[in-house]
Amino acid sequence: MAHPPVMLVDAYNIIGAWASLKKWQELGDFDAARSELTDIMASFSAYHGYQTTLVFDAYNTPTPGVTEKITKNLKLHFTDHKQTADTYIERYCATLHRHPLRHLKRIIVVTSDRLQNLTATGFGAEILSALALEQEVNATFRSVLHRQKPQTQSVKRLLSSALDDTTRERLKKMRQELD
Repeated sequence: MAHPPVMLVDAYNIIGAWASLKKWQELGDFDAARSELTDIMASFSAYHGYQTTLVFDAYNTPTPGVTEKITKNLKLHFTDHKQTADTYIERYCATLHRHPLRHLKRIIVVTSDRLQNLTATGFGAEILSALALEQEVNATFRSVLHRQKPQTQSVKRLLSSALDDTTRERLKKMRQELD
């Protein structure tokens, strides 16, 4: 049985790289940026069947780390005080790398941090940059829209959509008279 791919995302790295999220960061509204990224990744992860964890630095917050399950495919992890997303992702990759069935697990680390990329690949993880993930997300959403398009076009092919309002009213009256 194939294990679903594990995707670890350095969330603030993504927020700083994507124009659609960066605007929230520049306004100082990190809640909106986190919320939008969470919504995007929930859909993306469900579509691809990834077990995704968005890792947020809580480095300056004097609280213990916490993980929130958002959907079947998406979790948010806020790191421990004085722990970075990088160190959390590295430890996670190291743990999976030592697992006896590691060859069955596909790990994807999403960050544009060069040092993080080197460390993650050392543990056997695949790397995806922030911009590459943005392109994947956009391609996925375009694909979904393209697949939905034929369904909306088939409704337009119905006879009733080709009729003018007067003819439609006449047919409606005729149906009512038959009842």
